[in-house]
Amino acid sequence: MTPEPDAAKPDLMFALLTDSGIAPDGPDTLAPLAAALQAQYPRAVTITLHPPLRDAEGRCRWWDEPAPTADNVAAALPHLIDRLRLEARKLDLPWQRVALAGVGDGALLALEAVQAEPALVGRVLAFAGGYLSRPEHAPQDVCVHLLHGLADTRFSYHHVVDAAQSLVDLGADVTADLLPHLDHGLHPALIAKAMEQLRTFIPARLWREAVIAAQESERPVG
Repeated sequence: MTPEPDAAKPDLMFALLTDSGIAPDGPDTLAPLAAALQAQYPRAVTITLHPPLRDAEGRCRWWDEPAPTADNVAAALPHLIDRLRLEARKLDLPWQRVALAGVGDGALLALEAVQAEPALVGRVLAFAGGYLSRPEHAPQDVCVHLLHGLADTRFSYHHVVDAAQSLVDLGADVTADLLPHLDHGLHPALIAKAMEQLRTFIPARLWREAVIAAQESERPVG
């Protein structure tokens, strides 16, 4: 007999990356996103990863400088990658069952992480943030969901459109949702759109697996 699957075992992990400038003892700004993910995926584990650095006012920072640079983003990546690998091993989850969701600088870090490290996560949700520079290759077997407000003055939506077009041209799995009247931040409308994309967007990897399975089933026996 095939053993019954353990209903209590987590089948997904979402790692949430906060924006820079968040007070470590302040309100949990990612709580609405975590609640939406938990409601949609009851067997998922959701963890929040805070920036390791602190500025003079004690606020969290992913990097020392106000604006990200290639050097300080590269310096922040190894800690994030190691932490993700560790948490996935604890839960015995393959990388395809791990997702990154970031806001602002956290979104930038999540996007750059899958550009730098293959087989890290299966999906990225990037809220109110984007790439440090125009992507020059598509992350393999990663679904990238860009979610942005058209009124975001901190990170212009034009950069998001440009990155999305580049990823499409490179053959990536990508969606880009730009919602009107929203400024910088994690808005309920962006969270709702993210949940919709998670429910409905089918990764190219699954399409390929379905085609291969169909071809195998059609082969004559013997």
